[in-house]
Amino acid sequence: MSRTDRTLVLLRHGQTAWNLERRAQGHSDVELDNTGHAQAAAVAPYLAGLAPALLWSSDLARARQTAEYVAKEAPVELRLDPRLREFDLGDRTGLTRTEFAAAYPEEYREFRAGHYDIGPGGETRADVVARVTVCVEEALATLLPGECGVVVGHGGALKVSVLELLGWSEGAVAGLHALDNCGWAVIQDSGVDGRLRLAAWNRTAL
Repeated sequence: MSRTDRTLVLLRHGQTAWNLERRAQGHSDVELDNTGHAQAAAVAPYLAGLAPALLWSSDLARARQTAEYVAKEAPVELRLDPRLREFDLGDRTGLTRTEFAAAYPEEYREFRAGHYDIGPGGETRADVVARVTVCVEEALATLLPGECGVVVGHGGALKVSVLELLGWSEGAVAGLHALDNCGWAVIQDSGVDGRLRLAAWNRTAL
């Protein structure tokens, strides 16, 4: 990490029982399971070692609980922000992928192709990107040169928003592996040309 770069760690929440079942969570307030708590406890000292100047998180339980582990290890106040929530998945919420495929076969094919905003009654990709990127940009602007911050969110919302922040095409989503539970990305702002750089993707502590 450069002494002058502003750096953000974008951390996905730990595992939930619904993750294991491949059940769509969306805005459902699902808590971490035992594995998720262990993942969050493992990643917290590592991220605390980066001396984060800020810690922002989605207000949904699985993200908030993950962020609370970091807050226990780092002397930084936790801020909850609903703009960091996962996609609102509408009628797909609570369905496993098998159930989604059976109920909405065309939408499922689009989802498998990397088009995430096709759930009936759900939130569009553009809406998610708009709220998440504004929040992430605000977090970056809060940092001084050389400082690091941690933002805790959700896999789908973080993935599509990182593409937007980097100026990559929408089709590039297929080239990025999904973030693992408690996996994180690192983006950096050198302050030189207004462009952000992806310094790491899907790092994990376990």
